[in-house]
Amino acid sequence: MGFFAILIALLLEQARPLAYDNVVHGALRGWSRAVRRNLDAGESSHGWVAWGLAVGVPALLVALVYWGLWWFSSVLAFVWMVAVLYVTLGFRQFSHHFSEIRNALEEGNDALAREKLAAWLRVDVSSLPRSELLRQVIEHSVLAAHRHVFGVLVCFVVFWALGLGPAGAVFYRSAEYLSRNWRARPDGTPSLALQQAAARAWAWVDHVPARVTALGFAVVGNFEEAVASWRGDAERFAPGSNGVVLAATSGALNVRLTPQPDPMVVSEEGDPGSRPEPQLAHLGSVVGLVWRAVVLWMLLLALVTLARF
Repeated sequence: MGFFAILIALLLEQARPLAYDNVVHGALRGWSRAVRRNLDAGESSHGWVAWGLAVGVPALLVALVYWGLWWFSSVLAFVWMVAVLYVTLGFRQFSHHFSEIRNALEEGNDALAREKLAAWLRVDVSSLPRSELLRQVIEHSVLAAHRHVFGVLVCFVVFWALGLGPAGAVFYRSAEYLSRNWRARPDGTPSLALQQAAARAWAWVDHVPARVTALGFAVVGNFEEAVASWRGDAERFAPGSNGVVLAATSGALNVRLTPQPDPMVVSEEGDPGSRPEPQLAHLGSVVGLVWRAVVLWMLLLALVTLARF
């Protein structure tokens, strides 16, 4: 059932992508805001309670609805599973940014590409050279694919195997959202305790999914380079799980995703900074890598489903 739910949700999301300002995501934003305002008292224990409620309540509600529907009809439970995956899983929640930037670069309009990237990341990228612009696009596209597709798949499968239906998808997406939303703001909110709770919890939640994503990229890409980069140089790419995903991507595609190396320093053989500079063709390679990884995990899930029968 899980395999077919994922497949149908992915097909639906490709045919009719969910709008960014949809009711479900708006409800999640409202819920997290209400929890923060009512429970953020500045203490570490309060931060963890707030995070647990903000993430746990939506996931629990989804599981309860799944159990209730299953009691009446397995078909209704399946439809509910597809619906939840539809709003939590999919490429189209971020791929339009990638497509717009790629089209601008293919037309030679670097200024428009920088404008689109700035709108996506909400940072100033006007001074980035073309190679660094491409690097940023590759990095953020791969991380978005991990957070919107592979990470969701991993948590969904784990919770589904435990009998919790699609609760894992909601749990993962909620934890990821809070890791971004509960950061320091100019008005001094949220408290440091809440920021730390959201960041640490996300690091724990994403630990295994990030490594599953990295493994998938290694299998469908340059395996030896990806694994070596992931195991030895992940911290050079980014902190935590992001570094694992980016290191595996860099090795799998044989492309530099670390910051521009110092020209006065001679790079050693195998150093990730000595890999080829990002080129426009690498954007197509990223798309191929991600889709091959999707096919890989879907095939494995299909085999597991067949084995159960």
